[in-house]
Amino acid sequence: MRNTVLTALPAALLVALLPPLTAQAVSAPLAWGPCAGTTVADPRQECATLQVPMDHADPDGPQISLAVSRIPAEKPDSRRGALLLIAGGPGGSSLNDPSGKGQKLPQDVRDTHDLIGFAPRGLAPSTPVDCGLEYGDLATSRLRPWPAPDGSVDGNMATARRMADACARHGGELIEHISTADEARDIDRLRAALGERRISAWGVSYGTYVGAVYAQLFPHRTDRIVLDSVDNPDPARVNRAWLAAHEQGVEDTFPHFAAWASQPGNPDRLARRASDVRPLFLRLAARLDREPVPWPGANPEELNGNVLRQTMLDSLASPGRYPALAGLMRAAAQGTVPPAPQAPPEELLQNVAAVGAATLCNDVAWPTSQARYEKDVAESRAKYPLTAGMPRNAMLCAAWPFPPREAPVRITDRGSSDILLVQNERDVNTPLAGAIRMREALGRRAVMVTVDSTGHDAYLANGNECGDRVVSHYLATGERPARDVYCR
Repeated sequence: MRNTVLTALPAALLVALLPPLTAQAVSAPLAWGPCAGTTVADPRQECATLQVPMDHADPDGPQISLAVSRIPAEKPDSRRGALLLIAGGPGGSSLNDPSGKGQKLPQDVRDTHDLIGFAPRGLAPSTPVDCGLEYGDLATSRLRPWPAPDGSVDGNMATARRMADACARHGGELIEHISTADEARDIDRLRAALGERRISAWGVSYGTYVGAVYAQLFPHRTDRIVLDSVDNPDPARVNRAWLAAHEQGVEDTFPHFAAWASQPGNPDRLARRASDVRPLFLRLAARLDREPVPWPGANPEELNGNVLRQTMLDSLASPGRYPALAGLMRAAAQGTVPPAPQAPPEELLQNVAAVGAATLCNDVAWPTSQARYEKDVAESRAKYPLTAGMPRNAMLCAAWPFPPREAPVRITDRGSSDILLVQNERDVNTPLAGAIRMREALGRRAVMVTVDSTGHDAYLANGNECGDRVVSHYLATGERPARDVYCR
């Protein structure tokens, strides 16, 4: 039976009451069993399904399922608790992370913590959502709002309306209930179902914002929280700030690529001097704007300037991807193309795109004025030519038909002092400037490890031994540095 007191409350007051109510939510214990439909999982990995309210303001209403996984602590007698792995995105899953990146964790962490993964609401094999987008709109260079070669945003606004309309038609009621705050409340339901009074977490990229929102809504439910490659928590812009950050992220990171691409002996060398790589890239992108090269089997089926720019954005996320960008630049210079990249199944792309869109658009209202985007894009193109205005342009959120159900969560310094930030200095996706904003917002609650390294994902990936050592020590012992650390 529904709680008639709650349903009679005004919506704004009900939302304000949500964190303490859900903090006490009681979830049935999880029934662990074999993981279905996966071939890469560690045989120790178990899976379960958790039921959560589709609308946390209506806890007795329709329920949706979340797919959950775990690898139990390897030394049960020394077990401390659960370490939740929170994926990036939005639209990423950590369901197989206990078997994957979780196995990179130090042995003393794996000995003492159950490693927990999950597919966030809307993402299969949790109850899925789908916008039914046109196939061409699933191209990464279309999902990112690259302006036309002349800087026009007319096409972007038309794309935003078309994609938002598709989500409204095909997304069902669930599309309106996918947000970061919803995911944080799902996590607390998961914590309760695990039987944990407190939970530790390792959140990466967008997962750092999820982890920060969880720690804000449920400050007495956290144990050891690591936020790795950190998002700007700006409550006025939220996801718009993350998109805008790419212009600075590229400026921070491209010189590292240019130095690599001009090294003698590098088989992928593009120029004799690092200073020549940037103008080379800009010339190639401008030429492809004018004269795209057919690319059968790719999406879109041409190598144009924006496809080259999107490849640059993707490749700067890790030095290991630099050869892909260099190879495409070399092909473009010759008027040829490499073999078309193999795309994931369309069903997967549709699902990920829908979850990402819903999160980005439900977290905060975006401007709807085309004139606003035209002005912002022109300013960005003039100052940051490598990204051609994309970071300040209109995503489908400019035409999203559903207003946010609540204001973005403001990250503050109120709560437990148990958060460790780790951030590379050169990160194309989550630049250092955004991490500093998160550090300032958290105040005494956090300590930050800044790593002299290049790439997205710092801990146990593109960071360095010093940063990895500090984070590993914290996860294993709970001991943070007394002050912020710089790892050279």
